[in-house]
Amino acid sequence: MVNYVHCLLLAFLPAALAAPAPAPIVAAPHPMITARASLTDRTPTRVQERDLISSIEGFGSYLGSVLGSFPSYVASGVPNFFQDFPTGTAVEKSLGISSTDLAATPTQVLNIPGYANWTDQGWNLRFRGNVFKQPNISESKLDDLANVFLVGTSIQQLPPAEQTQARNLTAEIYVVQQGGVNVTMNIEPASSQGSDGTAGGSNAITPGGGAQNITLMGQTTSEGDFDQFLPLQNVSGPGGYLLPGNATASIQRLSVFTQGTDTGNATSYLVPEAGLTIISDIDDILRVTRIYQPADGLLNSFAKAFVPWMNMPDIYANWSKSIPDFHFHYLTTTPEQVTRNYMDFIFKTYPGGSFDTRPLNFSDVSATLSIRKFLLEKIFQTYPKRKFILMADTSNSDVMKDYPAMATEFPNQVQCIFLRNTSATDSGDKFPYDTSGFKNLSQNQYMFFIVPDDLTNLDIMNGQCYNATIKQNVTFSYQGLPFGLGKKNAAGRLDAGWNGLVVVGLVMLLGSCLGVL
Repeated sequence: MVNYVHCLLLAFLPAALAAPAPAPIVAAPHPMITARASLTDRTPTRVQERDLISSIEGFGSYLGSVLGSFPSYVASGVPNFFQDFPTGTAVEKSLGISSTDLAATPTQVLNIPGYANWTDQGWNLRFRGNVFKQPNISESKLDDLANVFLVGTSIQQLPPAEQTQARNLTAEIYVVQQGGVNVTMNIEPASSQGSDGTAGGSNAITPGGGAQNITLMGQTTSEGDFDQFLPLQNVSGPGGYLLPGNATASIQRLSVFTQGTDTGNATSYLVPEAGLTIISDIDDILRVTRIYQPADGLLNSFAKAFVPWMNMPDIYANWSKSIPDFHFHYLTTTPEQVTRNYMDFIFKTYPGGSFDTRPLNFSDVSATLSIRKFLLEKIFQTYPKRKFILMADTSNSDVMKDYPAMATEFPNQVQCIFLRNTSATDSGDKFPYDTSGFKNLSQNQYMFFIVPDDLTNLDIMNGQCYNATIKQNVTFSYQGLPFGLGKKNAAGRLDAGWNGLVVVGLVMLLGSCLGVL
């Protein structure tokens, strides 16, 4: 219970915090087009993410119930329960397993669907994934571990199907990554990809040749990761060769199998120099997650089967069938350990495509501090001649910052930006969102939409991104705030930055104290 004294103190804190934010530091653009990742071993130093509100005793839980887990959502748009998973020796210690027991379990590989670009040397394919062992864990132990993630309930209270889902995801989290492993891939032409109502899947084709084996350079990092671009040999096959990327508009698909295990299978895509790519977020745009409601978000991610958001699968299936050579790329900043559930959902529900997720090990500071921007820039730089459609929702603060920034940084590559206004259709989303980044963009380049049908009949291939019948109400400031604070007026505006967000949280708490929220 928040008492009157705390409320009185809160009333004075916004004024004390309203100092101007420091000028942003603009990073130099990356000069490489297809830089091969250098995932060197390191001893990570944890960056403490703290905010004033969570330091005030008794306010953290209330703020979490209103805004979600703050500031983790603000930093990455990822639920707090998908942060700081145990890895390596921490898993061994928590499970009490011996090195002998672990050695007896089979090695497995998470192979993430990659993309290839065309260079002067031919096709360069990105290989990305993680090598791990999954210990044998008893059901009772899995239940104990799962209950750590279940807030307000327990695995025993869930329906049988949800209990199974929670145990499976817990087992995926408690794996032991394998460093110092050599990885070899078998590559073959792929006959199919994903599920979107067509046998071929998003118009990609099966190449006539290209079967080969490739051993990755070096070994996996201490956390089991691998991420590198490697050249493909244009090996002939029964139907011919791999089509050169500067002489075809067709996307070619390859099956990529990891030698020594039946778990490391994926479909990768040879994407030509020019064309159209959609980079799509997943949570609360392709599936119902509600990350802004921690209890619901946790159950929807941890125990319940993934459910599509309204009729978005129909929108994507229509684009897959109607837009020639449309490349689908799915980008989520959830950690690698829970990637399998996301990939399984996507490829059963949406057109097949390449995938990006948050790796366990980084060698680049920009990736550590802003993984979404890092991954966006990586694919933009890999395809400097392609146009991109960016799809997400307003509940992720990194999206609201990074998407318009990409349009400024790569003005000739961002074709459209589509953002679902989650607060307009879900009263549970009480988190404010910042539209100031869109101020200098043309309205024809972006659209905030309410339901998937708002996207129908748009000619996105030719740059029609705005449905004039959909009211925008964009103030180019913080929106979704109490007391109309997000609206610009003669009295001024709420400045962006951490101080602004802290003030927002304090205002919401003060409003609760006064009984107006």
